[in-house]
Amino acid sequence: MSTTILEPNPAAFTGNDAKFVADFATLCTFGATANGGVHRLAGTAADSEQRAWLTRLLERHGFRVEFDRIGNQFGLLELVPGAPYVLVGSHLDSQPTAGRYDGAYGVLAAAHAAIRVADHCENGTSKPKYNLAVVNWFNEEGARFKPSMMGSSVYTGKLALEDALATADSAGTTVEEALKSVGSLGTGDGPEAAYCAEIHIEQGRSMEREGITIGVVDSNWAANKYQLVVHGEQAHTGSTIIADRKDALLGASLLVVAAREIADRFPGVLHTSVGQLDVYPNSPVVVPSKVTLLLDLRSADEEVLAQADQLLHDRLAEIENLANVSVEKGSSHCWPVTPYQPEGVELAEKIAVDLGLAYGRVKTLAGHDSTNMKDIVPTVMLFVPSVEGISHNEHEYTRDEDIVAGLHMLTAVVQRLCAGELDGKQ
Repeated sequence: MSTTILEPNPAAFTGNDAKFVADFATLCTFGATANGGVHRLAGTAADSEQRAWLTRLLERHGFRVEFDRIGNQFGLLELVPGAPYVLVGSHLDSQPTAGRYDGAYGVLAAAHAAIRVADHCENGTSKPKYNLAVVNWFNEEGARFKPSMMGSSVYTGKLALEDALATADSAGTTVEEALKSVGSLGTGDGPEAAYCAEIHIEQGRSMEREGITIGVVDSNWAANKYQLVVHGEQAHTGSTIIADRKDALLGASLLVVAAREIADRFPGVLHTSVGQLDVYPNSPVVVPSKVTLLLDLRSADEEVLAQADQLLHDRLAEIENLANVSVEKGSSHCWPVTPYQPEGVELAEKIAVDLGLAYGRVKTLAGHDSTNMKDIVPTVMLFVPSVEGISHNEHEYTRDEDIVAGLHMLTAVVQRLCAGELDGKQ
């Protein structure tokens, strides 16, 4: 991995752009790791510290900050009393030993874009029809609490609040307990949304390869995500003969291999992975009796996804027989291919042209909070390039000039949404 991580350099910019880059440098210090990344899981001390910092930033510019019942953080600015809000933001939580940009860039860009739009409204260069809300969604990553995109799932009604609050991490701490411990358990359901916008790093190579600065996201890939539990039987690793073993880890390993073999059946159009294994009792001299794993399949082609899903389920009985175990399918988290509203895509493209920014239409392979929001309100999703496509890694990097260009793009989008430019076009 050859990416060189450079520190954000405010001195390369002037005015508000320099302030933005300087603020991003500050944001990178929360939960900073020795190798240039961040480690700030949802509901931890590092997450609390960055939320408090964001609160101070927003309040300095006249925003009122509040938390809803699932810990989503909103910076609210009422420009038109009684009107709904344009929600703009992303998430501040990260994966373990992760990169600086994933999610956090989108929240800070949202804050600075909203501040700039508010200034335009105050000086009369823009007439608002809607209010502004900067949002930091809770537990988008799903690294500590599952499922991912939890805060936006509750906000959009896709996940029951009670189920989310009762979800526990590996240590047994529930979401409700974690939110109380960091002072982020609020009241209410958050502001009413009229529109939504989000900007994010691409987390892939296509934009860098094609030389575009702004990715206008027109659709998401479909995904089927499963929690599988492999049940075996504890035994002594030295004295128990192979034929008598019911090795849950062997069964789980066969599932990992099966996922990769299924992906190889559909090169380039299907992604599969197993990102987590919890092994019990995880002792060096005990054959594991239980392994819990998370397995996902993703594709932009729902027919391919259905075929892959069937292949996976066909393999379960075979794996049970080979490893002398049973496989229990636990919870699932699935979503289909769904487009972003075409009028929002077209608006973003027009703005990119006006700003002289190289752009192209892209699809998001990853899940984002905007993939939930687009199901309830018109939503604009934007990408900026990721150097070498590296993400969920401390070497994740996006150039300063690209994050600033993305901020200019997002500001223009939010200003037009706030003015009601898409009204009547749905």
